[in-house]
Amino acid sequence: MNLSDFDYNLPEELIAQTPLEKRDSSKLLVLDKKTGAIKHSHFKNIISELNPGDVLVLNDTKVIPARLIGTKEDTGAVIELLLLKELNNNVWECLSKPAKRLKVGTIINFSEELKAEVIEKLNEGIVHVKLIYKGILMEILERLGQMPLPPYIHEKLKEQSRYQTVYAKNIGSAAAPTAGLHFTKELLAKLQEKGIEILFVTLHVGLGTFRPVEVENILEHHMHSEYYEMSLDVANKLEQARAEKRKIYAVGTTSTRVLETIVHKYGKFTAATGNTDIFIYPGFEFKAIDGLITNFHLPKSTLLMLVSALATKENILKAYDEAIKNKYRFFSFGDAMFIK
Repeated sequence: MNLSDFDYNLPEELIAQTPLEKRDSSKLLVLDKKTGAIKHSHFKNIISELNPGDVLVLNDTKVIPARLIGTKEDTGAVIELLLLKELNNNVWECLSKPAKRLKVGTIINFSEELKAEVIEKLNEGIVHVKLIYKGILMEILERLGQMPLPPYIHEKLKEQSRYQTVYAKNIGSAAAPTAGLHFTKELLAKLQEKGIEILFVTLHVGLGTFRPVEVENILEHHMHSEYYEMSLDVANKLEQARAEKRKIYAVGTTSTRVLETIVHKYGKFTAATGNTDIFIYPGFEFKAIDGLITNFHLPKSTLLMLVSALATKENILKAYDEAIKNKYRFFSFGDAMFIK
């Protein structure tokens, strides 16, 4: 399977630069994964696509304002760090820019209350730093940090909260689980009133999100691992839904990866925490989910491969072509697709 098989041409003006004023006013393309049939709708109508007893599984991770701009203590050169994950006591894995200016021992100043010392330098701009600060780190990051928007978004975000889901709870992500950005609290309440069960898992989005596939043979691509957790209560409710043959729909590729990781590893839904580097591409056997609510993904990305595994590459690329013709908005702040 070649990387070029997952390419498509996207006009640049269709890359959404800002979120819509109302989260649930985005467009929704409904795709029948078996027949390839397409229906156009709006996200607020997702309620009519679901039946009482269906289960929605959402990722309740919360994004860290993880982009920090500082200066080298010795030269004053500007350095940008993107905190990806904490490795141990105040030691963080980061993406750095420009990495060539850093070496082990470099001190980067962000403010009087926060600095970082480079303790290890790896490949592809990755460094390990020790954070030195006074006070509570997350409070400092709320003051100093910026939301880690993807590089294709050039507009400044007016409200930091728009890069969080309304149900974000467990802090630890370097990017938002963007399929969830379409939900409002009111819409979630209406879904529950209809009898749709809403459950939460956690996956902290990390380096895998920022790394493009750079090998033509996709089987040679290495997925970075990301931390996940599922509670006993959620596992039991999912097992009950399976036993009753109710549909289980993941909200986002991150929720999908948690659910499929657990069922492939344990043979059923069970309480679990760990790190997953599961790579889902065509030929993958889905054992946990019946469908997926997701955004439109970048060409040649592992996320495009995941949705192609669920609905076939031909159906997905046809749906993307249809979305482009109908001026759908793409990527993080873009419109949504429901694969059912």
